[in-house]
Amino acid sequence: MKLHLVDGTYELFRNHFGAPPRKAPDGRQVGATLGLLRSLYMLLSSPGVTHMAVAFDHVIESFRNGLYPGYKTGEGVDPVLLKQFPLAEEAVSALGVTVWPMTEFEADDALASATARFKKKAGVKQIVLCSPDKDLAQLVSGKRIVCWDRRREIVLDEAGIVKKYGVHPESIPDWLALVGDAADGYPGLPGWGEKSASAVLRRYKHLEAIPVEAGKWRIASLSTGRARRLAETLSTRHDEVLLYRKLAILREDVPLKEKTGDLEWKGARPELRALCKALGEKNLPERISRWV
Repeated sequence: MKLHLVDGTYELFRNHFGAPPRKAPDGRQVGATLGLLRSLYMLLSSPGVTHMAVAFDHVIESFRNGLYPGYKTGEGVDPVLLKQFPLAEEAVSALGVTVWPMTEFEADDALASATARFKKKAGVKQIVLCSPDKDLAQLVSGKRIVCWDRRREIVLDEAGIVKKYGVHPESIPDWLALVGDAADGYPGLPGWGEKSASAVLRRYKHLEAIPVEAGKWRIASLSTGRARRLAETLSTRHDEVLLYRKLAILREDVPLKEKTGDLEWKGARPELRALCKALGEKNLPERISRWV
């Protein structure tokens, strides 16, 4: 079987900006939620899609905000979208799909924990991480654990990660620490770009293995002066970059209770009919062929 683990936060954002605005009969904006429901049912209707779970950032803030004040918050997020998070979780659950609403942790941590739990289970042939989020690239392994950007129809296995980022999945947190991640709110180190980070980590894999003295690097693509400047920045801001890597490393200890069999989609639940009626959505229940 394949396990499809979906980044619900990304999907809700995607549908908020991509699906037409829609108001429920009571005046609520529900376009993102309905777009998400239609998208997930389309996925569930695809051949080979049998087991699925969706993780949400129930609240945008997480334990990482306590580690770094500049980490992403809900500030600046459209209130119309923020108000739909609880509704989206309710709707996906009514669709019959396992939902992981994160508060202390983030949705990506739930996906990482599920990957760690299920990747060695008998019968699991592949885990498909449905998100283009580069944080999740650290979880990819061979062709067995892959990232799938559904919007662009791009699947990245381990070879694809190396081609895109210039490093293997195990080095992605180190790479993000050096170059920064604007989406998550940390800047990386000055002067360290994607190409220089890739060149150095291709050789040394992790921050701790990078020699303090640039003269020992022996990286053909970096001039002596460039290597020296990068090494000086890395040395003077060592604690800072280690903090950024800590922010980038996904946690695998989220207490998920589900077993593999619990992720099997057996059909939509009866409450989805009532919910769709309340949201002014008549067509979706008529399209769903499987109910429990």
